[in-house]
Amino acid sequence: MQMKPLVLAFVGDCVYELYIRNYLISEKYRDVNELHRKSVFFVKAKAQAYILRALEPELNDEERGIVRRGRNAHPHTVPKNAEVADYRQATAYEALIGYLYLSGSARLASILEKSVAIGRMRNE
Repeated sequence: MQMKPLVLAFVGDCVYELYIRNYLISEKYRDVNELHRKSVFFVKAKAQAYILRALEPELNDEERGIVRRGRNAHPHTVPKNAEVADYRQATAYEALIGYLYLSGSARLASILEKSVAIGRMRNE
């Protein structure tokens, strides 16, 4: 599948955000403000960059290629509250998630589960 990395990241952003929201609800968080605060912790660029750095040694060559393409993509904007390096890493992470989702890869579930575990360790 040959898609532009920013398109993969667009899809990956949605998939990851939905996964995190489902995870938080399954953890019995019910207050909307707390749900929002916890979800932002996982989905902000700095967190995604941290998660990707932890996951990279486990990625196969194809996944590393997707990450490289995502990291090298040139987004039109950068959020005002994110470092450029973190934002590029986060885009690479989202491109990986989008790629795994669109290709129907069984690795998606494993990568998402590991992502949550890494994010939780970062919070402790």
